[in-house]
Parts: sequence; C-alpha cells; structure tokens
Amino acid sequence: MNRIAAAVSMAAAFAAGCGATHLLRPALAAENVNAQIIHTSEMEGDALGPANNVGYRSKMFMSADGATISIQVGNVPKHMHPNTNEIQYILDGTGTIWLGDKEVTVKPGDLVIIPKGTAHGGTKPISGQVKAIAIKTPPQAPDDTKLLD
Repeated sequence: MNRIAAAVSMAAAFAAGCGATHLLRPALAAENVNAQIIHTSEMEGDALGPANNVGYRSKMFMSADGATISIQVGNVPKHMHPNTNEIQYILDGTGTIWLGDKEVTVKPGDLVIIPKGTAHGGTKPISGQVKAIAIKTPPQAPDDTKLLD
C-alpha cells in the first residue's frame, strides 16, 4: 500500500511541476540593449572613463534589467559587494588581485568569478595596468560597495 501511495504522490508532484512550468512566464531579454562593437583594445585614457584619486577608471558600456557591463582599469581598494555578483574578464596586463582571502595572479584571458559578499580588488600590476571587462548581476546599486581593510 505504501508503494502505491508513494507512486501516486510522485506522479502528482511531477504533474504539478509540469503544470507550474507552463504557467510561469519565461525570462525575457532586456529591451534597452543596442547592437554595437566596442574596440576595447583601442581604449585608453579618458575613453576608459574619468580617473579617480588613485588612477582607477571605469566606463559602463551597457545597463539592462539584469546586468551591467563595463570596462575597468587600474587599482581599486579591497572591497566587496553584498548584493551583486561580478564576473571579470582580463583583457590586458598582468597583476595580483585579492579574491576572497588569497592574493592571486591574473593575466589576459583569465575569467574571474566573484560571488556576492566575496572580498576582491587591490590590484597590483606586474606588467602593464590590468584592464578587465566587468559584468555585474544584478546591476550594482550605488550603496553596494563595502570597503575592506
């Protein structure tokens, strides 16, 4: 009897899951995105955004409902984002960065995955300035950067 009840329960749960899937609206791509080609290798100086007091530059390329994409170059203090995941693709330069509790070396072609709440930053160049594409999801709120020691 228990086997029959378990089989009926599993079948009902499966049917309910299939039904719920059809009722949920699928995720839709943001509508405010423009087709474009950005020649990041040609971007230098002010084309990378205004420099802050330590020479760090950042310029946003795209902002959509679920993410932002920007280019970053230079040193940024060690920090974390409590509510934003970040993905960095290293374009140019070799250096060390903090990722969690470790200082790691990054080079062109590296992909750095930074889950929300993870300490990162403190770029120290070894060869050239480190230039990266940064994808943040969800888009970072103005108060979502916490500086760390």
